[in-house]
Amino acid sequence: MHRTGSEAIEFVEAAPPDFRNPASCPALVLNADFRPLSYYPLSLWSWQDTLKAVVLDRVNIVSHYDTVVHSPSTEFVLPSVVSLKTYVKPPRHPAFTRFNVFLRDGFSCQYCGAPRDLTFDHVIPRRAGGRTTWENVVAACSPCNLRKGGRMPKKAGMVPRQTPHQPTVYELHENGRKFPPNYCHESWQDYLYWDTELEP
Repeated sequence: MHRTGSEAIEFVEAAPPDFRNPASCPALVLNADFRPLSYYPLSLWSWQDTLKAVVLDRVNIVSHYDTVVHSPSTEFVLPSVVSLKTYVKPPRHPAFTRFNVFLRDGFSCQYCGAPRDLTFDHVIPRRAGGRTTWENVVAACSPCNLRKGGRMPKKAGMVPRQTPHQPTVYELHENGRKFPPNYCHESWQDYLYWDTELEP
């Protein structure tokens, strides 16, 4: 019931949605401790999946939209924030994926800092015995990847800005908080804590 990364990214990068349209009313999904299941991509469920979870008594409704949908016999006010009734323990270490490598590295090339045209590079080239692991793969822009080629870092004069390592889920969540969506429904903001100053 979780949106895919691309769907979530498309939603949060879009113009402010029309909340009169149920399709523009995903629910922010919180764990039982009231923290989002994921920050990036943001843990969002479609309104249909959210209502299904409500009917099955799997979630608590924390906040609502003003949007209402109707069945032949019932009227539902769409939830904007829900929390799971059962705590889901996050894994200690995230999956080793291209997206998570980019997230660990702040979506920037580890050689020049460029935020665009990213691919990944084996710090120790595979032909020199380098493996495809957290500890040997970094985000790199295509020009830097091409320039380094199959050379060792010192020979190429290209050493990553930070030592590649296996991140924790907590570390990736913290990194994800640095990339807030362009638009958040007001009811989500208390649960996202994206580096906003607290009012006295």
